[in-house]
Amino acid sequence: MAVITEPRTAASHAAASAASESIDGFQLVVEALKLNGLDTIYGLPGIPITDLTRRAQAEGLRMLAFRHEQSAGYAASIAGFLTGKPGICLTVSAPGFLNGLNALAHATVNCFPMILISGSSEREVVDLQQGDYEEMDQLAIARPLAKAAYRVLHAADIGVGIARAIRAAVSGRPGGVYLDLPAKLFSQSVEAAAGRASLIQVVDAAPKQIPASDAVQRALALLKGAKKPLIILGKGAAYAQADVDIRALVERSGIPYLPMSMAKGLLPDTHEQCAAAARSFVLPAADVVLLVGARLNWLLSHGKGKTWGGAGAKAWGGQRFIQLDISPQEADSNVRIDAPVIGDIGSCVAALLAGMGRAWPKPPAEWLAAVADKKNGNIAKMAETLAHNPVPMNFHSALAVVRDIVAAHPDAVLVNEGANALDFTRSIVDMHRPRKRLDVGTWGIMGVGMGYSVAAAVTTQQQVLAIEGDSAFGFSGMEVETICRYNLPVCIVVMNNNGVYKGTDTDPTGRDPGPTQFVKGARYDKLIGAFGGVGVHATTPAELRAGIEAAFRSRRPTLINAVIDETAGTESGRITSLNPVVKK
Repeated sequence: MAVITEPRTAASHAAASAASESIDGFQLVVEALKLNGLDTIYGLPGIPITDLTRRAQAEGLRMLAFRHEQSAGYAASIAGFLTGKPGICLTVSAPGFLNGLNALAHATVNCFPMILISGSSEREVVDLQQGDYEEMDQLAIARPLAKAAYRVLHAADIGVGIARAIRAAVSGRPGGVYLDLPAKLFSQSVEAAAGRASLIQVVDAAPKQIPASDAVQRALALLKGAKKPLIILGKGAAYAQADVDIRALVERSGIPYLPMSMAKGLLPDTHEQCAAAARSFVLPAADVVLLVGARLNWLLSHGKGKTWGGAGAKAWGGQRFIQLDISPQEADSNVRIDAPVIGDIGSCVAALLAGMGRAWPKPPAEWLAAVADKKNGNIAKMAETLAHNPVPMNFHSALAVVRDIVAAHPDAVLVNEGANALDFTRSIVDMHRPRKRLDVGTWGIMGVGMGYSVAAAVTTQQQVLAIEGDSAFGFSGMEVETICRYNLPVCIVVMNNNGVYKGTDTDPTGRDPGPTQFVKGARYDKLIGAFGGVGVHATTPAELRAGIEAAFRSRRPTLINAVIDETAGTESGRITSLNPVVKK
């Protein structure tokens, strides 16, 4: 019996062909990232993820390849802070993964959304400890340092793995997430249509968390009865991007506010209610303190001790606290929180504004006058100091130049790290726009500068000015090649005082340089010239100003070696109490 078949049409042939197509793990990872709007990867190619970097670039993602994974991780972490989307760091297995761990932990501690994606060795060999290439149980190592950690073993689960990583990174209190992708996952193939259908476009990854109405009313009642109220803005307030409502809350309340370093610019530091110049006065004097996205950790002396009017290091000054935070566990972490308001910062601030109405009473005039008097007196003293022009330069005379340039270019992003370079810049250079000051954050670590600078330039498209201590710059200095390779508008100023803190340490035996001493007369400016950037050697404020202004005009990668007095620094900057030193 003859079997009669219909001839295949072009359409049916194409459909059959499409059904037989396959897609591999490399492509599924790339498409999952693109589906969720994650269009930039910071990383370093190598086994087993080299082809993933090529595929990503070919598919239109921005692939920024660094010289060290730690810098790539810091770039991803600050990209998360700036955009509210998880920054992606991609590393090779074992040593490369370990290099990225510092940044992963940094992101978790600082509440920056970031995903560290690392290739890894095969599970079967790792679990039996048979000595595979770069064998390491990376998932187990990452878990204590991350908000969440996942491993994907099958290509069909890539969509789920990336979706879960995204949600974990940005929901609730943001943080660092680890995603482990074993090498053989990338070469796995699945049917194309089924593979693409398995990908997930995450919906409402960070849903609003509305505070309870009774918590809002409790906070407002406490705030209304205050005689000496104070608002403290933390980097969580900056991350929330609720800038209009935060400004309205501050201005409608009339309460003096203190910005933490990465919250500077939420309102201009020159705002009449800014109490930054009177910090040591307002903290112990305030009776009610409203914390907006700020934690009472070491940066605020844990809410107690002499900083807050207590008699001893563990004494509580008696202030009453209102705390706006996404995590209920943060309340009472150091001192009693009288009015916790739990929810996302934007929703909490909006709820307080709604409850305040339009006729909120201003704080007592005596309190406002006392704060203004202390603030104006300290500003006048700082102005006298900045007016000096010592030879050689010191931190004050050099940073007076930076202050003026930032004021003239308020959209430029200021990256800052070091010990003295960090402390002096924070207190001298006013910020005028939100999320324009990026620094070492909660951990106070070194090495973030160049990674931050790359990410800031890429995500904001603005000029970046990195103020670096010479010690801090050494942690990531080779990334100037990365900056030059991508031709990014980054101007680096290295505050060169020949050492850690200062360049005057000596070895009593006469054998070696002192442990905190660097090469005298180092020419950091010549480093960038090797990669086609602009190097400037500045020994006076005028030369420093000319170098920065030229960099801003040209938007070319620039490194300025700013020579300052090697005796200008102090031991450990402003946290000497944390560094036990034997008195001579």
